[in-house]
Amino acid sequence: MRTMNVSLPEAMKSFVDEQVVERGYGTSSEYVRDLIRRDQQRLQLRSLLLQGGLSAPAAGVDAAYFDGLREKVRNAGKKAARAGGR
Repeated sequence: MRTMNVSLPEAMKSFVDEQVVERGYGTSSEYVRDLIRRDQQRLQLRSLLLQGGLSAPAAGVDAAYFDGLREKVRNAGKKAARAGGR
């Protein structure tokens, strides 16, 4: 793992230290790595949302569509219950 030094004003350093304690991080580095991971995930989600917004409209979704989904879930649950009982 590479090392990076970051300079922060005292108020921000205090905030980071508080977050480390309150959120159960072992170090400030763990907290910063988590922030970076979350930002990466946010950017990925944003990209996917933009792609979806630019894509062609999907077929209509009606009550029958959701009824079919519910039936699939019920069947999957029954199948899992039977497999667990073996």
